[in-house]
Amino acid sequence: MTAPERTPHAPDAVGATAAAVRAALGVGLAVSAYGVSFGALAVASGLDIWQTCVLSLLMFSGGSQFALIGVLATGGVAAGPAAIASATLLGIRNGLYSMRMSPIIGGPWWRRVLAGHWTIDETTAVGTAQPTLRGQRVGFWVTGAVIYLGWNLTTLAGALLGDLVGDVRMYGLDAAAAAAFLGLLWPRLTSKQPVAVAVAAVVVAAVLVPWLPPGLPVLAAAVVAIVVGVTNVLGRRTT
Repeated sequence: MTAPERTPHAPDAVGATAAAVRAALGVGLAVSAYGVSFGALAVASGLDIWQTCVLSLLMFSGGSQFALIGVLATGGVAAGPAAIASATLLGIRNGLYSMRMSPIIGGPWWRRVLAGHWTIDETTAVGTAQPTLRGQRVGFWVTGAVIYLGWNLTTLAGALLGDLVGDVRMYGLDAAAAAAFLGLLWPRLTSKQPVAVAVAAVVVAAVLVPWLPPGLPVLAAAVVAIVVGVTNVLGRRTT
């Protein structure tokens, strides 16, 4: 008897798992590098080293962390409520990701709790991109582990660097947060809707900066994205 032919559309389990690990390592190592910028910028914004490290350990959401220290850097302690609101608003998306990832993760409650802490842009993207359920789980967990460990180590390194060299803004590192956001955003500008959202948010924030306290222009710009998402302006209509 001849061996049954393998269906071309059914991915090899080992190959799919290996592909998931490769994707997780590639994304995880690249994203972890941003932690250096965050640690240095956090110290420059007024946090000390241990506060910076605890923030990465407990918050673990790069966009929210950069938003928090960005507002603190421009407005100081007085901007605390706006900083927290900005970080919270950006973090809401992780809760939406969890609805997509929950059936993939499965298992007991403690696994879901841990997965909730690691549900971020990158783990969701790598996990959902895999063709098999096992690959999705491997992609999620490996990406989460690599980024969590790498992000916290590089946060510490960046905080120590910022503490040693003083005001890191003298070296242009205050632009690193904006550059990191742009690097994450650029690959997503593939259709009219995200381009329109990005342009409108920039315009709204730029117009309001001279008139509103630090942090509020960011919140106003985020409202643009919410309105566009709810109304599906320029998005594809399903019939």
